[in-house]
Amino acid sequence: MKILAFDTSSEYCSIALWLERDILGEEVLAGQRHSELVLPMVSRMLGETGLTLTQLDGIAFGSGPGSFTGLRIACGIAQGLACGAGLPVIGIGTLEALAQQAGGTRVIVALDARMQEIYHAAYRKVLDEWQAVSEPTLCLPQDAPPIQIQEQDWTGCGSGFDMYPEVLHSRYEGYLNHIIRGVRPDARAIVQLAAPRFARGQGVDPADAAPLYIRNKVALKEKER
Repeated sequence: MKILAFDTSSEYCSIALWLERDILGEEVLAGQRHSELVLPMVSRMLGETGLTLTQLDGIAFGSGPGSFTGLRIACGIAQGLACGAGLPVIGIGTLEALAQQAGGTRVIVALDARMQEIYHAAYRKVLDEWQAVSEPTLCLPQDAPPIQIQEQDWTGCGSGFDMYPEVLHSRYEGYLNHIIRGVRPDARAIVQLAAPRFARGQGVDPADAAPLYIRNKVALKEKER
């Protein structure tokens, strides 16, 4: 199975190619240049492997939450490439991808959402699948959802833990065993999660792909602040 994946949900742009369990990946600091960089990166990686889009089995993308513009770019490019090549697509949540990168079997993910808020989710691995213990949500760090199951030794990761380490450590005192700094969404984790789903036939028509924003409003009016 051959799967292409990319993520543009943060200031970084990353792509990955799944080749029968081998993974090739590339990441660059893009700033605001994701739309300029991602297609040349894809073209270069396919060229290096001698593949064309029509030889792939599917395309995956980081569906969010994350940068509004970045999520639209990822979804739009996935739809365009997949439509042209007749391929199915799968959107992979960035919070689940962060849990995949953290390793272990119980992970609390907090991604900086700006405006003094975080995107939050908690996952535990059952067999080879991540199950959401706490579904992705937007909240203040001090209001992060509690862990409802009596399991300890959780790992924390994501830029929310980088921004609000003391608040989140206090919130999950007695549960957190380890915090991993500097973890950001990466296409290699996305393609790892997407490959078995494509193998199970869970890819969708490109027209049905959509970003996961969570936050409905990008900015507040002055009277709402």
